[in-house]
Amino acid sequence: MSSTTATASARGLLGVGALTNASLTRWLHGLPGVDRVGADARAAGLGTRSIKTTAKAWAIDTAISMIDLTTLEGADTERKVHSLCAKAKAPDPGDPTTPQVAAVCIYADMVPVAVDALKGSNIHVAAVTSAFPSGRATMAVKLTDTRDALRAGAHEIDMVIDRGAFLSGRYLQVFDEIAAIKEVCAKEATRGDPAHLKVIFETGELVTYDNVRRASWLAMLAGANFIKTSTGKVSPAATLPVTLIMLEAVRDWRVLTGTQIGVKPAGGIRTTKDAMKYLVMVNEVAGEDWIDPAWFRFGASSLLNDLLLQRQKLATGHYSGADYVTID
Repeated sequence: MSSTTATASARGLLGVGALTNASLTRWLHGLPGVDRVGADARAAGLGTRSIKTTAKAWAIDTAISMIDLTTLEGADTERKVHSLCAKAKAPDPGDPTTPQVAAVCIYADMVPVAVDALKGSNIHVAAVTSAFPSGRATMAVKLTDTRDALRAGAHEIDMVIDRGAFLSGRYLQVFDEIAAIKEVCAKEATRGDPAHLKVIFETGELVTYDNVRRASWLAMLAGANFIKTSTGKVSPAATLPVTLIMLEAVRDWRVLTGTQIGVKPAGGIRTTKDAMKYLVMVNEVAGEDWIDPAWFRFGASSLLNDLLLQRQKLATGHYSGADYVTID
């Protein structure tokens, strides 16, 4: 999708002759407000539901297959990325039936390392760009950052929005940045298909649930393939209520446009119990169609280890020691 196409599509949905900041503001602020108490209560209620023992093995394997195994530290090295990729390909070397993860998520300069390490697998390389995690850079820098990652072989781009622009009400600026990066994803992909674009909101900085809903619709208007909660660098990161609001948005977007958009909660999801709560929520709020790595991901690092330990317990009847899994 080109930025011109995104703008034309948004004009049509908004029913306006010209896409302006004023028209975007009117439309976004015309969305139904979020009942915070109701959203918290529904998320809490869904969080109490359990997945029965007979389905737990399936749920654990499904969660593993949805992980974007992530390392986004200033101290990342080529050796660490190689190790992460090895774990992504064989999460449990002692059990070849263990699913591979969906993707490895890294900084853009590490993309060549990951592409080489994952050669021959179906695991995607996801690169964070656009001045991650702050989103504070010129548009030229954000576009160059994205182009470099794609030309190095990235399959997916995880970009961050400029929260300062969004919170100041400069919605058209945020729209234009997302649309421009989406256009680069279409033009610069080296593997035939356009790279998938995940748009990170940093929901911990958006303050209100209404802002989360507006950011979700704004990103989808601009051409996002996925909407993502957080960078993992700000607290709170992913939460059940915020993810609930985003799942409602993608569900309603598909009803309106016929296009399905993915959701990725990231940051703070560490245990199998946490992952099960999110899977229940996806099923209950968006529907079964989203129970697939193509449409739902977990941005995580330590989550995989707990899923592997729980998987081993189901197979053997007892917990393995801490040394059963590698330390990321």
